[in-house]
Amino acid sequence: MRVRTTVVAASALVLCLAAAGCGPDGADDGAGDKGGKGPGKAATSQAPSADSAATPEAAASPAPTSDGRTLTEAELAKVALTTGEVPGYEIAPLEGTDERGTEKAEDEACRPIAAIINGSPEPAPAAIVFRTAMDTAEEGEDDRTVVTEILTSHPKGGAEELLRSVREAVRACADGFRTTSEDGPSTYTGVKTLPAPGAGQESFAYQVTGSLEGVRVPLVFHLVRTGSTVVTFYAANFLTETAPEVPDALVTAQAAKLP
Repeated sequence: MRVRTTVVAASALVLCLAAAGCGPDGADDGAGDKGGKGPGKAATSQAPSADSAATPEAAASPAPTSDGRTLTEAELAKVALTTGEVPGYEIAPLEGTDERGTEKAEDEACRPIAAIINGSPEPAPAAIVFRTAMDTAEEGEDDRTVVTEILTSHPKGGAEELLRSVREAVRACADGFRTTSEDGPSTYTGVKTLPAPGAGQESFAYQVTGSLEGVRVPLVFHLVRTGSTVVTFYAANFLTETAPEVPDALVTAQAAKLP
């Protein structure tokens, strides 16, 4: 869950989301990522491989109800987490969100994954709000825990389609994919499903391994849906190859606020 880098100060979402694939094309020739346990909170929870028969996509039990409304930007802002709602985390708006990534997957099947890396989930939402959650206990540390949160509302059926398309893309692109963008080509060497907490009406988590100047960069995404609203949580580790974590407490607390 840690965006283990000085990305805390980044004002552009692109730096968080697109930087992991901006290394030289083909610089990382690995077929997968380590995903094993590392020190402290940087350790992941025993994530299965992409080709594992078991795909732990947890669902809340019992499933929450929803009024199904397509929220406006103002309404999304009201249901977004705020400081004090999750102990130990400071929540703030993410600056510079008018700059999005421009990565386009060469394989159309991987397009939904690239869209989320760009900070522009598809299908296009009716409204979108960005937040960051930072671990207050790690203030001043280079590897401070930072999680980016993207709240999107969708016309009828759009939220379900977003989750469905991402699931399909994760399965189709398990061996990795390539993208092109304004900054040149990028290579992602693997995609795999991760355990997801029981939150909202539907939740899904996965990891993408990018390359930054030849170094593997694990990116972790958690998506949770209630009604017509989807929240995407993102974390990266730019300092080591240890997979980051998105804390369950953030996911479940945010899901509980969705109408």
